[in-house]
Amino acid sequence: MTNHQKFYIDGVWINPVTPATLPVVNPATEEAYTMISVGSGADVERAVAAAKAAFPSFSMTSKAERLALLRRILQIYNERSEDIARAVSDEMGAPIAWARDAQTWAGRAHLEATITALESYEFEEHRDAARIVKEGIGVVALITPWNWPLNQIVTKVAPAIAAGCTVVLKPSEIAPISAIVFSEIMDAAGTPPGVYNMVNGDGPNVGQVMAGHCDVDMVSFTGSTRAGIIVAKTAADTVKRVTLELGGKSANIILEDADLEDAVRKGVEACFANTGQSCDAPTRMLVPRARHEEALRIARETALTQKVGDPNAVDTVLGPVVSELQFNKIQQLIECGIQDGAVLVCGGPGRPEGLQKGYYVRPTVFGNVTPQMTIAREEIFGPVLSIMPYDDEAHAIRIANDTVYGLAAYVQSNNLENARNVARQLRAGQVTINYAEWNTQVPFGGYKQSGNGREYSEWGIHEFLEVKAIVGYGE
Repeated sequence: MTNHQKFYIDGVWINPVTPATLPVVNPATEEAYTMISVGSGADVERAVAAAKAAFPSFSMTSKAERLALLRRILQIYNERSEDIARAVSDEMGAPIAWARDAQTWAGRAHLEATITALESYEFEEHRDAARIVKEGIGVVALITPWNWPLNQIVTKVAPAIAAGCTVVLKPSEIAPISAIVFSEIMDAAGTPPGVYNMVNGDGPNVGQVMAGHCDVDMVSFTGSTRAGIIVAKTAADTVKRVTLELGGKSANIILEDADLEDAVRKGVEACFANTGQSCDAPTRMLVPRARHEEALRIARETALTQKVGDPNAVDTVLGPVVSELQFNKIQQLIECGIQDGAVLVCGGPGRPEGLQKGYYVRPTVFGNVTPQMTIAREEIFGPVLSIMPYDDEAHAIRIANDTVYGLAAYVQSNNLENARNVARQLRAGQVTINYAEWNTQVPFGGYKQSGNGREYSEWGIHEFLEVKAIVGYGE
């Protein structure tokens, strides 16, 4: 018996107030393989009430108690890691090796990073006979996406728990099963009733109700910029804190002195990772104009090595995109690129050869893309790379910053000092030099329409805290 059609509220698995179900589709088969319940405002009321009731006592727990809880969660997470990987592979079509080594690993890495940050975090300090106290903000509503389900659940739940907050989670209804497994982990870890609650459902009937609820003190949302604007407007009526991690259109500047072969190859692979479904993917590759044709050749050769197919096959690199809606959107944008005059280097519309079923997209590279083209401006969220020529370094920086987004950027160079100088000029929340390894200890979040607030490690804990000054506290 699964908990797929139940919600986790106040420490127990319960049925929705009003029965309603939604199929969960495996994008590799285009067939529903299970059903979930979808909630309503009444379910949100129950979850928020449970979180509100639990907050006074949980907010007063010691750092040691919250560390012990997070360590138990991590232990059981590791024990259930294969269940998580299988859930992610089924719900979003991730190749099983990627589901294990990237998707499941990300949740583990963020639990470990939060625990490390909490161990040394100071919640109080003394200043001029006053006590400065950082305390949990209250009941927090967490709304997470489908593309990195465990990454985003853990980067919100773990720091909220560390800060002493109580939680209501709404995972994506497109990829909800991994969140149900995570909720089972929270239960098995002995999370006190009401501290963690989970309600499945869609944005209008659950997410927006959470965002506007008068007893919710903060909303943390990850998703599209369009949906983030709705969340922020809904939350504004109750003047609650809102943190947003939204879309991106990240530039990858390959400077003149970079090893072009290595930089282009790794750039293609980074763009296509997770089947191109990452908000910080380096989707705009900027190359010196004189080496544009050479870059196209390398990109094409690399793209052709990205095997698309069955998520359960050991040699599959790219699975399907998550849904028919996403598939159709990507196809339309590929057609836009062709119509706008970009050079189709490889890939293009339709499914890869031999794949007649499943939301599979041909790994696609466009060349000679200009900043005005739709594919250079809109977030595609699929395995589609735009290669853009530039005239000089200043031109490359202007192109990189010419976007409403500002989540991530990338710089490749054999001159580290120059790469650092370029990185400082890029308007993005995280700039990665020479494909440095992903780092859970540094802040992650966006400039401009990529959002506000920061996640990861102590930066994430900080977002869930209020600051109180007790004046006249004494020495």
